[in-house]
Amino acid sequence: MARLGFILLLVLHALIHLLGFVKEFHLTTQHLLTGKTSVPLSPAQAKAAGIAWLVACLLFAIAALLYLLRKESWWLWFAGAILLSQCLIFLYWQDAKYGTLANGLLLVVTVVAYGQWQFSQMVQAEKGPFMTAPAEPADPLSPNQVAHLPAPVQRWLHRSNVVGKQPLQTAYLQQQGQLRTSPDGAWMPVQAEQFFTVDTPGFLWVAQVQAAPMVHLAGRDKYYRGKGHMLIKLLSLYPVADAQGPKIDQGTLLRYLAEMVWFPSAAVSPYLSWKPVDDTHAAVTMTYAGVTATGTFTYSPAGDVTRFEALRYYDRPTGPTLEKWVVTVPENGYQTFQGIRIPAHAAITWKLKTGDFPWYQIQITGAAFNKNWHQQHP
Repeated sequence: MARLGFILLLVLHALIHLLGFVKEFHLTTQHLLTGKTSVPLSPAQAKAAGIAWLVACLLFAIAALLYLLRKESWWLWFAGAILLSQCLIFLYWQDAKYGTLANGLLLVVTVVAYGQWQFSQMVQAEKGPFMTAPAEPADPLSPNQVAHLPAPVQRWLHRSNVVGKQPLQTAYLQQQGQLRTSPDGAWMPVQAEQFFTVDTPGFLWVAQVQAAPMVHLAGRDKYYRGKGHMLIKLLSLYPVADAQGPKIDQGTLLRYLAEMVWFPSAAVSPYLSWKPVDDTHAAVTMTYAGVTATGTFTYSPAGDVTRFEALRYYDRPTGPTLEKWVVTVPENGYQTFQGIRIPAHAAITWKLKTGDFPWYQIQITGAAFNKNWHQQHP
């Protein structure tokens, strides 16, 4: 409804600009406007101003249409319309001065739209390495390739239906859920998508978080070539978090390790080493690009992953500290996508000395594997 209301507002604002065109071309005998200008205009200049009113109307109408069609370039037409409109308002100040209020409000929307476009352009540029599957498919994952792994890990891989199939070299997830930024903070709805690569381990997570009515956070978390970078922008414009460095590298590596449950055949990757704990636990260490981290998976007797925990850096005003970070999967939280059984529900919790901080609850709404996204989404 808000989207439709905004489109109607744009159309109405566009139509109001027709009054200037009608006045200067004398298309009605009704005195809708005084026609007084801030500077004197010759008849020819008045006709040019009338055409400018018509052009402003058309620019607003085009912007409304592009917005309706969800074209990212709509804000550019909108900005041009506002600029021309405001110039005409200054010229016809006595008749049109209240249009400044409307243009001011619309300018705020334009700035936010520009921020969203800029953020989207950044993400599109970063997607490249994550969107192309290897040209040559790998041989199917054989039972012999998993036989050296701890028993619960083997059960997990067989139960996930990856043994006997081509290894998952890329993965794509659509996600929805809710998160909060502090232990006593309100839960905020999240819509996200995430890309993974396995041979060169990495991920790109892009999210829209509804912080409040008409207020959103644009989030991007990236792990690429061993380096992590978390970026969060209010209204896609103002950075509220821009974190990178060794501790973020460790954190994003651990995130990749935990999220391996969504592309299980990565368990045989050469950058991983497994150590048995008991019949339902196995420790795994990942070493890549000079960074090493270890976590422990918990498995059900049937072979499903039910928990992952590790020590991860938790950001504090006084500096990050190592805290227990736990991912849990409910017993009935599994779903099959393209024949691969993966967790479709999970919850992430920080185990702090002051108490538990449930941080993120997630649901997988779609998944695809080994796709060349450049070909599918040109």
